[in-house]
Amino acid sequence: MIIGVPREVKPGEQRVALTPPGARALAEAGHRVVVEHGAGAGSSIRDDEYTRVGATLAAVDEVWGKADLVLKVKEPLPEEYGRLRAGQVLFTYLHLAPAPDLARALQAADVIAVAYETVQRADGSLPLLAPMSEVAGRLAVQEGAFYLAKAHGGRGILLAGVPGVPPGNVAVLGAGTVGVNAARIALGLGADVSILDVNLDRLRAVDDLFHGRVITVMSNSFNVDQVLRRADLLIGAVLVAGARAPVLVTKEMVASMKEGAVIVDVAVDQGGSVETIHPTTLLDPTYVVSGVVHYGVANMPALVPRTSTFALTNATLPYVLELAGRGVAAAARGNAALGKGVNIWRGRVVHPAVAHALGEKTTPLEAVLG
Repeated sequence: MIIGVPREVKPGEQRVALTPPGARALAEAGHRVVVEHGAGAGSSIRDDEYTRVGATLAAVDEVWGKADLVLKVKEPLPEEYGRLRAGQVLFTYLHLAPAPDLARALQAADVIAVAYETVQRADGSLPLLAPMSEVAGRLAVQEGAFYLAKAHGGRGILLAGVPGVPPGNVAVLGAGTVGVNAARIALGLGADVSILDVNLDRLRAVDDLFHGRVITVMSNSFNVDQVLRRADLLIGAVLVAGARAPVLVTKEMVASMKEGAVIVDVAVDQGGSVETIHPTTLLDPTYVVSGVVHYGVANMPALVPRTSTFALTNATLPYVLELAGRGVAAAARGNAALGKGVNIWRGRVVHPAVAHALGEKTTPLEAVLG
């Protein structure tokens, strides 16, 4: 199979979908890897590192034009829609639930779109979302602490505090991978940390993990409202696989927060769990509503592209090898987790949560696999 790796074009995006070790593994399996010139530069990967392991360098038209399987990090932008070919397999982060225009474009292009974020094991875990969730959760606190500085629009709070001055308060909505990693970093900085979730078992796990040093709170509208009034930094870490994130923080709740508080909503790429959040870019990351700084970068791991690129390939490569080696139909049929990653199959929406968000009827995966 010919596997294409184009350069990412999303503003500020410096990750690349495949590392040289990944390219070598694919070449050793008998596949041809075609990488766009300069695709790895943002992750400090030189072109010659790819050619040394058997990959071919090419211009963007050749990468898209020849590839049977296209590997990306972020969803195609409108300027890339015309490069999609009927029957081509696209494997990337898609987040289609809040992006109907992209979903329609993929349907019109007659491609098979497999989303990293909905590949899901039987235990409910999301193996291809986990590494970027780990990065995003850790970065969320780092970025939030930066914007809490007065010079950057915040309250002028040092999360760690100092002797005689209490630490800052960090509230985390969601006790999944993002939330736990955010709590880990906030706690390491010395902040006063609370984490909210609707799943009591998750809260028990957090309590055990952090030996009671993180305050666990059952998530409901009353508790969210009370916690927000104390928070200097709010981390949104809510995820429903494939679906739009539920809005848990209303604009009235935002208005009740301290002036100069900071919101970092990691769920913004799924619509966000804060009513006042909207996607921003790494080049223009923040805006202010009701005196509260909002950070809505939808591709936060691109801040640390080399770490993120290697972490992502570590997770995706086994699935890429399976798609390339068996073909998408056989791979989706034989690997239930990978099958859940299929969002759109040649015009038909097969992921239930995506179909619901788009107002379409779900086509069962079995029907398209024949």
